[in-house]
Amino acid sequence: MKRRLATLARLLPLVPLGLGTIGLVLGAVGPARAADGEREAWVLPATGVVDGVMAGYLGDGVAKAAREGAEVVVVKLNTPGGSLDATQQITSTFLEAEVPVIVWVAPAGGRAASAGTFITLAAHLSWMAPGTNIGAASPVSGSGEDIPGTLGEKVLNDAIANITSIAEARGRPVEWAVSTVKDAASYSATEAVAAGAVDGIAATIEGVLEAADGRTVTLAGGQEVTLATADAVPVEVPMNPLQGFLHLLSDPNIAFILFTVGFYGLIFELQNPNFVTGIIGAIALLLAFVGFGSLPLNVAGLLLIVFGLVLLFLETQVASHGLLAIGAVVCVALGAAALYTEPGTPTAPDVAVALPVLLTVVGLTGAFAVLLAVVAYRSRHSPESPILVGSLEVVGQAGKVARPLDPVGSVLAVGEEWTARSVDGRALPRGAPVRVVRMDGLTLYVEPADAAPAS
Repeated sequence: MKRRLATLARLLPLVPLGLGTIGLVLGAVGPARAADGEREAWVLPATGVVDGVMAGYLGDGVAKAAREGAEVVVVKLNTPGGSLDATQQITSTFLEAEVPVIVWVAPAGGRAASAGTFITLAAHLSWMAPGTNIGAASPVSGSGEDIPGTLGEKVLNDAIANITSIAEARGRPVEWAVSTVKDAASYSATEAVAAGAVDGIAATIEGVLEAADGRTVTLAGGQEVTLATADAVPVEVPMNPLQGFLHLLSDPNIAFILFTVGFYGLIFELQNPNFVTGIIGAIALLLAFVGFGSLPLNVAGLLLIVFGLVLLFLETQVASHGLLAIGAVVCVALGAAALYTEPGTPTAPDVAVALPVLLTVVGLTGAFAVLLAVVAYRSRHSPESPILVGSLEVVGQAGKVARPLDPVGSVLAVGEEWTARSVDGRALPRGAPVRVVRMDGLTLYVEPADAAPAS
């Protein structure tokens, strides 16, 4: 086991290098371009939790769009919130952009919650699809309550100052922006437009570009630009496959599944060492904790899941009559339900493990626990076999030649294939019935079944 861990430790430092190389190669692949002479509107989809991957993707996309002369960048946003650092990085990118940036909250039913509020206000222009909402960016404690005392005031005042400065820079209503933080207010698309927080409602990207046509925005350095987007060609520039994979890890359901699979892998490795399940389990756990880094993780919920899986392992080692298995299922269910807390910062997402995922994992855990309990019960209550390896009980048993004895081959006896040789050196063909005369280690000496028993 130590040797395996040492090998894994030597290999792990190579993983980031390999991923970085792949990312550079994949990132070199550009978007499908418009025809020569046509204006381009780069569309950057930003869906899911706001994390470092999304921040890097949007920063690189905006910078590259400016270098390549895109008319405008449209960020198609749908997020529950995310990392404070990543949010600040994105808002800085928008405020310092050298190309006009539009945030379009879409599709219908989507949202720009928590971090999404800051990001939307930081864009030069913004539109929302019908049925979307924005706001709810108030900082609360890990238990979902307002943060008390000086710390609460500090966090709240910092968030208010941040969103105030963004609203002032973009000419948005400051009181409205402050209400999303101070009062945790959330607004529909219609209400946000009526307050002047966003520029309008648009159901399609073409509608966004048509509405933005002729608008004047101020870029970094004070340069004013009038948009000519009515005839601009939308060019979608998604994350490259590596970015997409890393961003997927911040999905609360994916992170939970990876953690569970990783722990199962380690349990299987401890019970049946084979190196493969241990490696897979370790990698899954590492990827899960990468995702947890962008999510409001509840350590108590995580420990409940760990304890439940430990109970599942102990079920194979201790005669508990199924009690440990029941405890394992209960702990995993409670831990999964409480795995994520209420957001602790004004940008953090309000997420939870989806009910179908929770029920599926708990159901599989329960089925596995029942299987372990049944197997353990049968193994503890099954009668001992009268035929034991190395026992003289094998002598006298009947068998059949599996590999011709000439004079050494193999025979099938007491349900196993044994190395065997004929007692008198004669050759015996495959399928010939034999009788075990004696054992020498794990080698059986046999004679034809119709021969007279040795006295």
